[in-house]
Amino acid sequence: MIAVIITNRILATVPPLNMSTTLQLVLLLLVTSVMVVALFRALNLPPVLAYLLVGAAIGPHALKLMPESEGTRHLAEFGVVFLMFTIGLEFSLPRLFSMKRIVFGLGVAQVLLTSVVILLLAWLAGLSWQGALALGGALAMSSTAVASKLLAERMELDSTHGRQIMGVLLFQDIAVVPLLILLPALAGAADSLPSTLFAALLKGVVVVSIVLFFGQRLMRTWFTIVARRKSSELFMLNVLLITLGLSYLTELAGLSLALGAFVAGMLISETEYRFEVEEDIKPFRDVLLGLFFITIGMYLDPGLIASHFLLVAGVLFGLLAVKLAIAAGLSRLFGGAPGEALRTGLWLCAGGEFGFVLLAEIMEQRLVAPSITQAVLAALVLSLLLAPLLIHFSDRIVLRFVASEWLLRSMVLTQIAARTISSDKHAILCGYGRTGQHLARFLEKEGISYVALDLDPERVGEAAAAGDTVVFGDAARRETLIAAGIQRADVVVVTSNDPQLALRVLHHARELRPGLPVVVRAAEDADIARFEAAGAAEVVPEALESSVMLATHALALLGVPMHRVIKRLREIREQHYVLLRGFFHGASDVGDHLSDAQQPRLHSVILTEGAYAIGRTLGDLALDKVGATVSAIRRRGIRSIEPDPQTVMEAGDVVVILGVPAAVAAAEEKMLRGDRIKKPA
Repeated sequence: MIAVIITNRILATVPPLNMSTTLQLVLLLLVTSVMVVALFRALNLPPVLAYLLVGAAIGPHALKLMPESEGTRHLAEFGVVFLMFTIGLEFSLPRLFSMKRIVFGLGVAQVLLTSVVILLLAWLAGLSWQGALALGGALAMSSTAVASKLLAERMELDSTHGRQIMGVLLFQDIAVVPLLILLPALAGAADSLPSTLFAALLKGVVVVSIVLFFGQRLMRTWFTIVARRKSSELFMLNVLLITLGLSYLTELAGLSLALGAFVAGMLISETEYRFEVEEDIKPFRDVLLGLFFITIGMYLDPGLIASHFLLVAGVLFGLLAVKLAIAAGLSRLFGGAPGEALRTGLWLCAGGEFGFVLLAEIMEQRLVAPSITQAVLAALVLSLLLAPLLIHFSDRIVLRFVASEWLLRSMVLTQIAARTISSDKHAILCGYGRTGQHLARFLEKEGISYVALDLDPERVGEAAAAGDTVVFGDAARRETLIAAGIQRADVVVVTSNDPQLALRVLHHARELRPGLPVVVRAAEDADIARFEAAGAAEVVPEALESSVMLATHALALLGVPMHRVIKRLREIREQHYVLLRGFFHGASDVGDHLSDAQQPRLHSVILTEGAYAIGRTLGDLALDKVGATVSAIRRRGIRSIEPDPQTVMEAGDVVVILGVPAAVAAAEEKMLRGDRIKKPA
C-alpha cells in the first residue's frame, strides 16, 4: 500500500494522462507493478496480491487512471492462455497414475463436495442455480502457487498432508478445463441449456481426441525439425505458433482459448523439448498473467465493498470454514490422521488463482449480480492474503485442537530414541536422499555408526527394511535432534540442499552442544558465509566440487600426469577447506618426486577406418605387453569401463589407454598400424 500511495502522489502532481496512447498505458502499468511487486516480494507475500492491488488502485472505481477497455481485457486473456499451457506442460499421465487414489479420490471428492455445498448455500441465499453452480466451481479452487512454494520451503512435499495437498491441487488444475467449457453454456437460455452443454462437451471431447491422436504423432517430429535449425528465435516462434494456433482452433470450435493452450501443453509434455519450452514460455506467461490479475483487480470497487462489508466478511469466513471442514473431513475419510487432516484443511481452505480465472468468466457471462461478484472477489483476495498466515500457524493450530498430535509426536520421538539409544560417538545425517545414502556407505566401510533423519515415509520404510539406520523425523526440530542422540554424537552432517533446514540445524546444535562440529552442504555460493556465521565447522559448496571434478577429469584426458592432477586437486581443496589444510608426506606420496616421463596418464585413441585393431579383440592386441592397459571404450556414445578382453574393436571406437607416455605411444601405434614394438624400458 505504501508503494501505491507514493505512486499516486507522484501521479497527482502531473497533468492527467491521456490513456488513448498505448505507451502511456504501458508505462503506468510498469511503474505501479514494479514498485508494488518489489514490496510484496520483500514481505514474502504472493505477487498475485500485488497485481490485484495495482488493478484496484488505478482502475475505474478508485483513481480512474486506467479505464476499462476491450483491448486490455483481450490482452489479459492471453495470460490465462499461457497459464493453462504451463499446466498442460506439467500434466503427466505416469504422475497421475502414481497418485490416482489421491487425485481421483480425494481431489474429485473435494472439488465436487465443495462445489455442491457452496451451490446449495448460494441458491438458498437467492442466487439462480446457474450462478450458484458457477460460484461453487470458482470457490472450490485453492492456490497452487502459494501451497506448492510453501510446501517446498518447509520440506513437507513428501509428508502425508503434503501429498494429499498436491494431489488435490493437481485435480483442481485439471478441473478448470471442463469448468471453462461449462460457464459459457450456463449463460445460455435455460430451456436450451442441456443441449448447449452436451454440444460443448461433445465438441471438447472431439477436438481434444483429434488433436491428441494426430498430435502425438506429429508434435515430436515437427519439434525435431525445428530444433535441428539450431535457432533459439525459431524455436520460440514455433512454441508461440503451437500455443496460439491450437487456442485459435478450439475457439473456432466454439470452445475457450484456454482449452487449446492446455492441449498444446499436454502434447509438448510428451516430448524431450518440454523443459526448454517451459523456460522459453515463462517470461510471456508471467508478464501476461500479471496483466490478467491487474484487470481482475480493476473490477474491485472499494466503495461497493465498504457498503457491503458484512457481506464480504461473511463470504470470507464462510469460504474458509466450509473448505476447511470439507478438506479436513475428506482427508480423515481417506485415511489421514486427525492432525494431518486438519493440516490439509488449513492448507486448502483459501482461494486460488484459478478462482480469479473462473470469476472473470462469470463476470463476463453476467451469471451473478455485480454486488455479489464484488463480495466474492474481495473475499478471494483476502483469503489469498490470509493463506500464508494460516499455513505458518498450522502446526500450532493442530497442536492446540488435536489432542492425539502430541501422542503421535511423542511416539515418533520414542522410535528415534529407541534406534539411537545404543549409539555413541555416531554421526547424525540430516536427510537421506542420494547424497545422504552415499555418505552412509562411506561411514559403514569405516565402521562408523550413524543415524539418518528423513521425512519421506516411503524412502524411510524401504531403507529401514534394508537394514539402514534411518528413521522418520524432522531434523529441523530441536526435540528430534535430542532424540537422535545429539548429546552423544561426534558430528552432524546436513546432506539436504535446503538452506533453511541447515540454518535451523545449526541453531539447535549451537544451542544444545556448542562444540559439536556440523558439516553443511551448500547449493549456492551465497549461502557459504551464512552457514559459517551460523557456526558450521565446514561448508561444502556444490559448485566448487563439481567444477573441481570436471577440471580433474579434463586435465587427465588432456594427458596431464596423474600426480599433477591429484596435486592440483589437493591444493584447491586445501585452500577452501580448513580441515584439509596441512599434509604429512609419506611413502604413498612418492609419485610427487617422479619425473613426468615416469607418471601414468590417460590417452584417447580413435579407431578410424583401416586401423589394425578393427575386428580384433582386446586380448588379441595384448597391449599389456607394451606396458599399457585399456581403461575404457566409448562406442556410439556409450562408455564401457574396464572392458572384457573378448571385446571386438569396431570402426569409430574411442579407446582410453592408461600408461606412462612411452607405453601409451606404443599402444597407440599397435592399435593403428599393428607394428611390433618392444616393451618400453
